[in-house]
Parts: sequence; C-alpha cells; structure tokens
Amino acid sequence: MTHLTYFRNKPLRAALGGALSFALPVALVAPTAAAAQNADAELDQVVGALRAIGTMTADFTQTDRKGQTVRGKLTIKRPGKIRFDYEKGVNMLVVSDGKALTFVDYDVNSKPKRWPIGNSPLGALLDPSRDVKKYGTVAPTGNPNVYSVMVKDSKRPEYGVITLIFIKDAGSPGGLKLTSWVALDAQNQRTTVRLSNQRYGMAVPDSLFDYHKR
Repeated sequence: MTHLTYFRNKPLRAALGGALSFALPVALVAPTAAAAQNADAELDQVVGALRAIGTMTADFTQTDRKGQTVRGKLTIKRPGKIRFDYEKGVNMLVVSDGKALTFVDYDVNSKPKRWPIGNSPLGALLDPSRDVKKYGTVAPTGNPNVYSVMVKDSKRPEYGVITLIFIKDAGSPGGLKLTSWVALDAQNQRTTVRLSNQRYGMAVPDSLFDYHKR
C-alpha cells in the first residue's frame, strides 16, 4: 500500500502532491525546432529555480479527487526535507527528513507510515537523485509567464507523476515561483496542492523535520 492509497482511505486524508484543476492545452502537431528549443530553455529555468531554493515556507490548500480540502503551512529545506503542518482539527503530520517520507495520524494509535522519498511523486521536489532535467517534460500553457513541467520515470511508473506549475517572478529563486503541483499516483489518484505567501531564505532547523516535533 502506498502513502497515496492510505490517505485516500481516511476522511480528509488527501493524498500528498497535487493536480491541476484545469486541463493544460496539448499540442496537436509535432513541435517545431524553435518550440523544442524554447521548451528546453524553460526546463533549464525550472531546474535552476528548484536548485536555487534553499529554504521555503508557504501556505497550502490541498484538495483530493473527491473535492475534500485541507489547509496548512508547508516548509521546505533542500535537499530532501519537507513538512506539512495541517490546520487545526486535522490531527496529522506529513514530514520528510531527507531520506524517508513519514505520515503520522495522531488520532490513531498506530506506528507512523514511512516510504523512501524517491518512491513518491514528491521525489521530483525532494530527492537529490531525481533528475528533473532527465525526467521532465515541458507542457504548453498558452501563457509565456506560466511554466508547466511534468516529471515521471517511465521505467518506474509506481513512483507516480508530478506536474509542477511555476510563474515568472523576479523575487523568487531563479526568477520562478512554484505556485502549485499535481501528483498522480500509480492508481491514477490525483490531488491538487496550491501555494500562497511563498517566502524564501529563512533559517530552518533540521529538528523541524523530526516527525515527533509538532
């Protein structure tokens, strides 16, 4: 059982990761050489922006395939660390210490669930060994200020797919702001995560990514 399946079976336990609530336009003809060159340039920008994030906090809204929504605060510390602090009344925690992604449900007296970070769609954000340049594909959005990059490993479909959405923003690392993402697990379960109030470069202790800390 993956962490996505586990979340799906819990009330208000939406899957990690995110999906777009709108369909991205898809090219109906083969891309021109110029379009392919532009896509490569966009992908390089996205890779640079991700690598430029040292620490980041943001408010998030997470919606699962059934429309259930929860909110909270996201903290990222690269490489490999992430923490989802959920709103009051959602007594759970999702955290990665750089090696494993841990899900804790404090309302259930059971052992926390843990998975290697590379086994999740979020590996594209967290796993230093996941090469976004190698596995990423730029999708057209129709807006030159919006970048959409789908990351998947065709040889490991069980890792799922994540689509990262960025907008041009001079105040963000690498000139791009991560605004949302789409995660699709191996069972085709999709979830949307949208970010707001992104901030960068603050001091974040490693102890924050210990799942015993609440």
